[in-house]
Amino acid sequence: MSVNGEQAVNGLTQLLVKDIVTYEHSIRVGKMAKLMAAYLNFDELQTQKLIAGCCLHDIGKVHIHDSILKKKSSLTQEEWKYMKCHAFFGVQMAIMEGITDQDVIDTIHYHHERWDGTGYPSGLKGNDIPVYARICSILDAFDCMISDRPYKKGMSIQHAREELLNQSYSQFDGHYVQVFLTIQDMILEHIQRDSVHSIAYHTRAIYHSGIV
Repeated sequence: MSVNGEQAVNGLTQLLVKDIVTYEHSIRVGKMAKLMAAYLNFDELQTQKLIAGCCLHDIGKVHIHDSILKKKSSLTQEEWKYMKCHAFFGVQMAIMEGITDQDVIDTIHYHHERWDGTGYPSGLKGNDIPVYARICSILDAFDCMISDRPYKKGMSIQHAREELLNQSYSQFDGHYVQVFLTIQDMILEHIQRDSVHSIAYHTRAIYHSGIV
């Protein structure tokens, strides 16, 4: 696989410097990816690819202006249009870091596609969306739903589970939603509590996940 721990850590380090909230979110998504890989009986290579793509899915936000990325109210239409560019920026950053694995690149690029074809950046639909990106979109959305933000209180885990189920086969691949819903609440709660750490934490998270 054309991604190693150093490349992944470099990307996450840039994200940490830019915005700790997005960095911590990315770490949590990466840890949930490791769980999903186990529940899906992925082999070592598949697991490494999924974790790498999920950890790095938001690195393109390094290039989003702070006035937009850290805005404490809703984005305007123009601001939202610019925010959507983070997927493209992320691909460019990954390539510049020397990451060439297509599955990892596709996860960064397509994690905001929707099952019904109304997502971005390409409007891909159903099985045309790369598998790892489909999984990442579920983990990304779940973490966003349960996380507190300046402009909203996070949902309960149960409420977020219901939202994933309600959006199955419209926003998300229902098969992978069902797999995710089998993960126990206590495990997901542990990931939320355990994610706020120093820069050494993401190094440990990446290397212990086997991305070397």
